[in-house]
Amino acid sequence: MNGNETDIAQRLMGLMFRAHPWHGVSIGDQAPEVVTAYIEIVPTDTVKYEVDKVSGFLKVDRPQRFSNFCPVYYGLVPQTFCGERVAAMFSARAKRHEIVGDGDPLDICVLTEKTIPHSDILLTALPIGGLSMLDGGEADDKIIAVMKEDALYGNYTDIADCPLNLIDRLQHYFLTYKHAPGATQHKVEITSVYGREEALKVIRASHADYRAKFPELESRCPKGMSA
Repeated sequence: MNGNETDIAQRLMGLMFRAHPWHGVSIGDQAPEVVTAYIEIVPTDTVKYEVDKVSGFLKVDRPQRFSNFCPVYYGLVPQTFCGERVAAMFSARAKRHEIVGDGDPLDICVLTEKTIPHSDILLTALPIGGLSMLDGGEADDKIIAVMKEDALYGNYTDIADCPLNLIDRLQHYFLTYKHAPGATQHKVEITSVYGREEALKVIRASHADYRAKFPELESRCPKGMSA
């Protein structure tokens, strides 16, 4: 099968079957400046959903603990993987050793004024920064982005444009969403908040980690983006 026939076959498969949100959806032709975001959780959810890595269906991970609600639209960036490159960037940023990637797609938090009633959707997002989060010794970066053309947040170009209390709410959520009453050890730590340029580097690194982890899916990845 030549290249043209392969492209036709892939397009037909896309029409006949639902795409896997992690592997079957493009990160975006303009990545890392503009990326696709697959939304797993909306702020009204009382259950934490996440993509089942095998089937691609959205599954219940666990009920949200206590009064914690995710304050933003939260999901993943397709065709990304938090592996060696992401871990190396985290280690250099935090000046820590023996950090590994968490082995998941790169997480993304999307700001928008619009009410989106349910998850399991795709939207176009513009990265403006991120949270350098360590979860059980694993790099678990949270990219912060705004929805493209959003009337309220769409003009934000860097994390410095965000109100401080919004960043505080995000940090509080991620620092507490796994904790039980009486817990004495906190396995989650946010070592820093970074801006747009670092976020773009993290996205590039995670896409490079993805291509190294899943070389058989190389033909589905946009060309021209390097770590």
